Amino acid sequence: MRQGRWLKVYSLTYLVFIYAPVLLLPIFAFNDSAIVAFPLTGFTTKWFEELWSATVMHEALWNSLYVGIATAVLSTVFGTCAARASTRFDFRGKKAAMGFIMLPLVLPEIIVAVALVVVLVQMGISLSLFAVVLGHVLICTPFSIAILSSAFNNLDLSLEEASLDLGETPFSTFFRVTLPLVAPGIVSSLLISFTISLDEFIIAFFLTGTDPTLPVYIWSQLRFTAKLPGVVSLGSLLLLASLILLLAAEYFRRRANKKAGTEGDGTGGFL
Repeated sequence: MRQGRWLKVYSLTYLVFIYAPVLLLPIFAFNDSAIVAFPLTGFTTKWFEELWSATVMHEALWNSLYVGIATAVLSTVFGTCAARASTRFDFRGKKAAMGFIMLPLVLPEIIVAVALVVVLVQMGISLSLFAVVLGHVLICTPFSIAILSSAFNNLDLSLEEASLDLGETPFSTFFRVTLPLVAPGIVSSLLISFTISLDEFIIAFFLTGTDPTLPVYIWSQLRFTAKLPGVVSLGSLLLLASLILLLAAEYFRRRANKKAGTEGDGTGGFL
């Protein structure tokens, strides 16, 4: 009983330490003062209204959407292929290959970013949104593989075998039987990859050219004190968007597990 009580205290303290600074963003976003500090001086929505006229911010937002969508699609395609191969086939060097693919999960992002700058420049690829997409695909593909590997592992093999026995080819079986069953996992992978790309800063900072993404734009605005309330307001909107995307991804992950008959086993959640 005592250990359980201390665990609850520890968990509550941990959650407060992690999320309290984040929850302060919406509070200061509606503060009438240009100084982000207590006490609050009044309620206002002018900081959000100013975002509508910030054309540079709009361009950065579209850049982030372009990078995020391209990253989500490519990462999910690569993740689907890798997850399918790792869960259905045994071949020499599989563990080494999968470990190499998953390596960006444990490497410091700044090391990855510097290495990408050197490699891309040597290959003649200029620093641009395309380079950012390549960098984001590198770090998002392991997340996609982790999600889709669970979906493929939970898939009943007898359904594919039944399709083959009824005369379908392996190719048509994959598109008519396998993909519909793992579709919720694919949607979850798309949402998670998009969220990671939308919030990623370090790789985007090193690889972006003259077209900054939204996190890079936010960092540039932090140098000006007068811009800080607008940054806080924009951060609040990004926080809300990220939470919505993560909740949607978790919904589709649970739906995939339920579709496979494994809902409630307590494994592999995001939230």
